[in-house]
Amino acid sequence: MESKRQQKFASLLQQELATVFQRDLPHLFPGMPPGISTVRVAPDLGVARIYLSLLLATDSDAMLREIRDNTKEIRLALAKRIRQQVRVVPELTFFLDDSATYAAHMDQVLSGLHIPPAPKDEDEQSPKDEPKRPKLFADEDEQ
Repeated sequence: MESKRQQKFASLLQQELATVFQRDLPHLFPGMPPGISTVRVAPDLGVARIYLSLLLATDSDAMLREIRDNTKEIRLALAKRIRQQVRVVPELTFFLDDSATYAAHMDQVLSGLHIPPAPKDEDEQSPKDEPKRPKLFADEDEQ
């Protein structure tokens, strides 16, 4: 469970990193800059885990590699933006957020399942008939 301090700091990092990606370092991202889905911050605010959404990227692994190679430049641009608000700029570690891809995969799997309709109940039993005992095993004979 993150504290309020961690949540506020994570929100600040998410906003400022989005601005850095769009305005300060657009040359690193040909086409569309990556979306930042989640930022998690360590309790000491020294390390930030940034989860990137690269849905529109043609090669997400190559883009993630490019971002990791330029982490120092990204951190420096971030430091210029938040230096008046924080004491220490956290170490940035970038990860690929594949939750949207996973959700699409699960939707495809669930739509491909064949689920038979539920059998209708036999409500038409007469009161004289004794209720049927449910079968517990497939090979059980009716008595």
